[in-house]
Amino acid sequence: MLLDRGYCTIGRLVSLAGALLPEKVLWGLMLILSVVIYGSHAPLLTLCKENGQIPFSASSVVVLIELTKLALSLFFLLIWDWKQLRISVSWYHAAPFALSALLYAANNNLVVHLQVFMDPSTFQVLSNLKIGSTALLFSFFLHQRLTLRKWLALGLLTAAGAFYTYGGLQDLEHMPASDMQLHITPIGLLLILLYCLISGLSAVYTEVVLKTQDLPLNLQNLFLYIFGVVLNVIIHLASSSVAGFLEGFSFWILLVIISQALNGLIMSVVMKHSTNITRLFVISCSIMVNALLSVLLFSLHLTAFFFLSVLLIGLAVYLYYGVK
Repeated sequence: MLLDRGYCTIGRLVSLAGALLPEKVLWGLMLILSVVIYGSHAPLLTLCKENGQIPFSASSVVVLIELTKLALSLFFLLIWDWKQLRISVSWYHAAPFALSALLYAANNNLVVHLQVFMDPSTFQVLSNLKIGSTALLFSFFLHQRLTLRKWLALGLLTAAGAFYTYGGLQDLEHMPASDMQLHITPIGLLLILLYCLISGLSAVYTEVVLKTQDLPLNLQNLFLYIFGVVLNVIIHLASSSVAGFLEGFSFWILLVIISQALNGLIMSVVMKHSTNITRLFVISCSIMVNALLSVLLFSLHLTAFFFLSVLLIGLAVYLYYGVK
């Protein structure tokens, strides 16, 4: 879908660069950048570890990511959309984003608690169910009827993610210990279903708000990230961590903060001018970047599950976007 030049920063940049590259090409480059950011997130976090442990407070990182997104949104708003600030804006426009921020914050914290009731591998595999929950809520709230072919494509996307997280990469030098077992409790099963539901609801609800308001995207982002900063600061202060706010920070975590903030802004463009389905395909395609970096940085090896996942993703893209 083409960008709306009147309402988003990316669209403004497209208008400036339009003489050099077609708009569709720039839109594609933006999606590729998002794929790279998603795929590099886990490897970057691994590079941050010291003696196998994360040396910083996760809640402080989330706060800094939200602050960075807030600062960038304000900067772009003042640079690109300042003339549109004359429009009448009330609390009525800002209030819906409080629920978006609350849903995102709830989901981020639910991930932490889920680890108590299941092993990480089981969580990674079952979390792919959020593709289905997002698609169902997208179809319901946005009145988008998906054909059987498109549902099949999303099913293949879910299977691809599950296969990759189950065994797409292998460390031949440090094989898993034999006493490492997959497990999940009944409470864990309920919580993973709740996680997938909230994940889909937060994304689809935010898409609905972004598309129904006739406001500049940067102003909408400003509302969302103000609430995001407030909520995550409260969560950080309420946490039991005694570590300093910036303790354990390094160049790699700074790169994580900047890349995740940039990706958040890109995803807001996708949700306003495309759909959450596009976001799902971007996330799924990122496993190829994740695998490449894991091989190069950590000497992991690709397995048959990886190639099966790539095949399923390619088939899903063809079924969803290629078949007429």
